[in-house]
Amino acid sequence: MPVVETTAALPTLRLTAPALRRALSAGMRRVVARREALNKINVFPVPDGDTGSNLAFTLGGILAGSLSRRARSAGELLRQVADDAVDGARGNSGAILAQFLQGVGEVAAAQTVLSPQCVAQAALAGSRQARGALAEPREGTILSVIRAFADALQAQASSGMRNWREGFGAALDRARVALADTPRQLAVLRQAGVVDAGAQGFVDLLEGIQEFIDTGHEGDIVASDIPLEFAGAHLHEEVDPGQRWCSECLVAGASLDRDAIRSALSALGAASVVIAGNPQRMRVHAHVADPGALFEAVARFGQVSARKADDMLAQHRTTLRPQAVAVVTDSAADVPGECCELLDLQVVPVRVNFGDEDFLDKVSIRPSEFYARLKTAAVLPQTSQPPPGDFRRQFEFLLSHHPQLVYVGVSRALSGTLQSGESAAARVDAGRAHVLDSGHVSCGQALLAIRAAEAARRGATPAQIAAEIERLRPLTHTYAAARDIRHAVRGGRVPAWAKPVAEWLGLTPIARMRADGRLGVNGALWGQREVPRRFAEYVARRLPRGQRWRVIVGHCDCPEDGAALLAALRERLDCAEGWLVEAGPAVGAHAGPETLVVGVQPAPAP
Repeated sequence: MPVVETTAALPTLRLTAPALRRALSAGMRRVVARREALNKINVFPVPDGDTGSNLAFTLGGILAGSLSRRARSAGELLRQVADDAVDGARGNSGAILAQFLQGVGEVAAAQTVLSPQCVAQAALAGSRQARGALAEPREGTILSVIRAFADALQAQASSGMRNWREGFGAALDRARVALADTPRQLAVLRQAGVVDAGAQGFVDLLEGIQEFIDTGHEGDIVASDIPLEFAGAHLHEEVDPGQRWCSECLVAGASLDRDAIRSALSALGAASVVIAGNPQRMRVHAHVADPGALFEAVARFGQVSARKADDMLAQHRTTLRPQAVAVVTDSAADVPGECCELLDLQVVPVRVNFGDEDFLDKVSIRPSEFYARLKTAAVLPQTSQPPPGDFRRQFEFLLSHHPQLVYVGVSRALSGTLQSGESAAARVDAGRAHVLDSGHVSCGQALLAIRAAEAARRGATPAQIAAEIERLRPLTHTYAAARDIRHAVRGGRVPAWAKPVAEWLGLTPIARMRADGRLGVNGALWGQREVPRRFAEYVARRLPRGQRWRVIVGHCDCPEDGAALLAALRERLDCAEGWLVEAGPAVGAHAGPETLVVGVQPAPAP
């Protein structure tokens, strides 16, 4: 590793906390800078093109955490690095690297300065622990390169390493050889003509450290300038489409049992299982069919947090699309599923909380499950914006496969979600991530996101997409009819006096998105009979004549009424296209079950 202290008689290698911090920073910054190249060669275990983004996210948390402040000793620093790695680990390789750092930190924790022998022992422990974190370890991955490096470092320390430059360099050379050997060990890599992406990331880390050893400073680290085509154009035979969700969470407890958690995941049929951490805090990673089932299974062992789930098949689709601009929205938009798939429209899930239980909207809790819970829950659900990290990880992944991206977010006046997206956009490559306020929610937001995705598919620039959304925003209309305002009253969103008045008069309040991006009561229907038909008439009377429309109808756990509403709108409007969706918690948590939502927008010219 880095700079050494020597005596005139005999070189004495001592690694101090300040030098260690700078060396690790140099290595991690190199990986972050090369994340796009790593994404391009990510084909195993699934060609979803996000290994670089996941490693960058994992190491970014360490750089912003333990490596941003001083430590009293080298051992203390490594323990802090390990904790940050487990907390921030993303993806297969991120979790494996976190467990490697966990093993390193445990061996070195009590050391003020580190000798070559201590570093070698720590690396060996990290290698063993990284391998033990996997339910099914495979050669030809980051595991093989870690072991080659640790073994070579141990050999150098045992033979009386003369200085860090030569000793660490020899171990790095052995890691490079192991990296070059990964295609021989994994047929998937050999067929794609690449090395393992996680293993390459580990070598990048070591090379950054070596550069610091050679120069005594971190230097200017630049991204790879080698243009690469994505190597994972085809889903290889080891990919199980049934286990499409790359799911992760943190679990905390007094004495966590790794084997018991692994058995619980095995019962779910989980693949690519990695469990990193210590008996008090573990990062759980697996590929599953149902993220909610994974989170529920892990919750039996401790307190679960930091849930994440990525649809790897959707990620694979976006890596193959040649368009210059990727389009993202959030799950407050009730986008028809077929539109997401056809247009490669990416969705960042908002959070849904029932008391202490935390869910990912439309990922770990489906709308039907949400409404079933809503009817019986002792506490009302709350929705909250995704943290900026969720957006940043998605943005960085997309920008490694597309030159630009546009995020069409829920109305700023309704949620802090748009601000989270803006915060993430400010941290990725300047000028490549563009955030647009839809001024709508639910079906109206979905229509605008669809229009943005269509424009991107035609080759529109971010500026052209922004101009189109600006033009369409006031022409897009979102209405909601809430037939039961009890949930809104319980949540304090509607004053308590309104409930008996509405019931006495038999009113069905109707809200509409206003020009300021807020939902405001716009009128009401008298009585509860034939609400879908009369709601359709209400909407149709307020729309310009002589216009063709696109329509999305959202229902809150009332599919028959939703279908009746869509049919009634088709009778009264010139509908070019119409979709029926189950509206999510962005509406349901506030308006309650049996609410109906309508989004209408002028149809594009044929």
